[in-house]
Amino acid sequence: MTTVLSIDQGTSGTKAVVVSEDGKVLGLAEQSVRPHYLPGSGVEQDPQELLDSVLQTGRAAVAQSGALIDIVTIANQGETVLAWDPASGKPLSNMIVWQDRRAESICAGLADHRDEFASRTGLVLDPYFSAPKQAWIRKNVTRDGVVTTSDSWLTHHLTGEFVTDVSTASRSLTTSLDSRDWDPELLDLFELGDEKLPRILPSDAIAGSTTAFGGLMAVGGLIVDQQAALLAENCLEAGEAKCTFGTGAFLLANTGTSATRSSAGLAASVAWTVKDKPTYCFDGQVYTAASAVRWLQGMGFIKSASELDIVAAADSGGVLSVPAFAGLAAPWWSPEAKASLTGMTLSTGPEHIVLAVLQGIAAQVAELGLLVASDIGHPLQRLRADGGLTQSRVLMQAVADLMQIEIDVYPSQHATPLGAAALARVALEPSLPLQDAVVPWSPSTVYEPKWSADQAAEFRARWATAVEATR
Repeated sequence: MTTVLSIDQGTSGTKAVVVSEDGKVLGLAEQSVRPHYLPGSGVEQDPQELLDSVLQTGRAAVAQSGALIDIVTIANQGETVLAWDPASGKPLSNMIVWQDRRAESICAGLADHRDEFASRTGLVLDPYFSAPKQAWIRKNVTRDGVVTTSDSWLTHHLTGEFVTDVSTASRSLTTSLDSRDWDPELLDLFELGDEKLPRILPSDAIAGSTTAFGGLMAVGGLIVDQQAALLAENCLEAGEAKCTFGTGAFLLANTGTSATRSSAGLAASVAWTVKDKPTYCFDGQVYTAASAVRWLQGMGFIKSASELDIVAAADSGGVLSVPAFAGLAAPWWSPEAKASLTGMTLSTGPEHIVLAVLQGIAAQVAELGLLVASDIGHPLQRLRADGGLTQSRVLMQAVADLMQIEIDVYPSQHATPLGAAALARVALEPSLPLQDAVVPWSPSTVYEPKWSADQAAEFRARWATAVEATR
């Protein structure tokens, strides 16, 4: 029986879960790590705070479990980067978070190569991905050390190794989607060709070992957080999709074992590679979900996220929200877009604004669902959902209404660490089939559409007009 310490290092917090082979949570610890929002669309985190949170939550979860840990795994933010000294491990910059938009000028300077990036990497040339932010650090912060995604730095502190995993590397704009290796020509375009690069590991690899959480433990099964959730929710067949509602909302659809590019503006990347066999996915992003809810809280419309369903009106009274606080991703790819509230009158109250923001999040997810349907050639049959905001019945119902499909809510708040734990088990037991490592589940709640197709279409048309006004 393999026992895993699975650490989900996210944008708003770090969660450590000790998981038994049957999926039972034996120990759990969480710690907030709020990002700093800066003028000029900057979003940063303190690297030491992130590292401390990994160590502290991991040790607390292990102590609570009383279990002997066989292997440690980390699910990471995917596109968050920093510069650091490989000799000492000391950070040389803050973490530049995936939401940060300051590399827009770098992307603008490479606009003539947009089609080349799309064909080689499967990604859209956008500051969301890691290479533009790495190039921004080199131009504006430091030329010293190495500049990598956050997983390489965290793994180095645990194991001393200099590695990344294939799903994280595929989010860089400098990795070939076909070969799943660094592309020298694309690195040169970002002026990163002379950089020391981490070794790319498959998802079922052992990265090294650590004593950071007690006795000697293997470290492996590394993966991006969103791909980990896709795995936990058993989206193992092409066409199966999930959406995680966290700081942002991320809809991912399994596209099988072929490196297919999106024709609808979605990102195509590696979901995982197991037993030398890659599985790919399309994904679309809503940059602000829980972060939009935090805006509602900061403005005094709600006291906490738990009040969303209490405060939200039954009808928005004509108020529409485009919660583009950090720009818009697919299908618009408009980093300059700003959030908006329209349709307000003197009778508009906090309850209308709260509902409008939730509907605005749901509308973006619905647009992503249409893009996935266009790419895979048929509508999604249903959508699996996880993340903290699935606790809002109003939001989940809005998603079901606008997508016109059933929404299956994952029964655990730990989809990401459970998915990473499945890969860790496969890394430690190479003969174990991936499908046998994923814990079976049934939805805690199923939301069925209450709106008619005509109602959904009418709302989406009005909302699309509001979107155009923000760009």
